[in-house]
Amino acid sequence: MDARERLEADRAAAEGRLAALRRDFTGMVDASRDSNADDEHDPEGSTIAFERQQVDTLVRQTEQHLVEVGAALARLEAGEYGVCERCGRPVPEARLEARPMARTCVTCA
Repeated sequence: MDARERLEADRAAAEGRLAALRRDFTGMVDASRDSNADDEHDPEGSTIAFERQQVDTLVRQTEQHLVEVGAALARLEAGEYGVCERCGRPVPEARLEARPMARTCVTCA
């Protein structure tokens, strides 16, 4: 799989994950909208607010991941993909396979 294919596959997976997380978040909000349950004092588990906060954090992380993938695709288009942004040396292929949006070589990371 070449760099573009890896990045496109990564973007598609992240977009799918983001859509699912947003559905989960909306479902949580909708489920608790008309409820007057006081889950803040429920000794049996985490609160609805805590669960919403966790999903919101995952949404923000996935959105940031998509920004990074977009930046990697822009570097690819500009002919700068696979070149360390700090030292200008090539980023090892193994690093790009593991983290396709890597901006730095292993030494600079």
